[in-house]
Amino acid sequence: MNTGRPNGTPSTTSTMGLFSSSSSSAVINSQYKLVLLGDSAVGKSSLVLRFARKKFFEEQESTIGAAFSTQTVSLPGRLVKYDIWDTAGQERYFALAPLYYRGADAVIVVYDVTNRQSFIRAKSWVSELKRQNNHNIVISLAGNKLDLADGNRQITSEEAQLYAKENDLLFIETSAKTNHGVSEMFQAITEKLILQKAPRPVNSTTVDLHGEDIKRTGCCL
Repeated sequence: MNTGRPNGTPSTTSTMGLFSSSSSSAVINSQYKLVLLGDSAVGKSSLVLRFARKKFFEEQESTIGAAFSTQTVSLPGRLVKYDIWDTAGQERYFALAPLYYRGADAVIVVYDVTNRQSFIRAKSWVSELKRQNNHNIVISLAGNKLDLADGNRQITSEEAQLYAKENDLLFIETSAKTNHGVSEMFQAITEKLILQKAPRPVNSTTVDLHGEDIKRTGCCL
């Protein structure tokens, strides 16, 4: 399958069972395109790193244009492969975002629970996705940096939950640093995708659940 990765876009590829794995190889049942949107420094890349590699770095370089990775997750009786686009949050890259979320099966819109402006921007991304008539996309609203919330929180859980309910979004608060809510978020997205969307054609039949293949290339867009 052609994932549409522009030449020169940074790439990370890994395969490992996130929720469960019981054998060294298995057949991929479903394949989905997932995109992360949100302001710069809200932790999009850290969420992807935590999801795909189970790692967290205090200092994370800003994404240039977009970064591409793949991740295979195992659910009972099903193996799901994600093609993940982590988009840059800097304003100068906003015009490029539609190139990445076009044709997406799921989008995670990320904001920082300690930054009101990032929540406002997250709402703008949701409005843009709906304006583009992408009603079949599974959208998850992620309030990240929960580990910094004590004494610094600017968006309450109740406010974000209400907004998510009004706009038919999945919602969870996360911390890429502590891993709070990260697995739960991707599991909820996966379960909703399986229920409401037909899977894309799979570009490979088996994967090694215990292997890890990391590929990186130079940037840029």
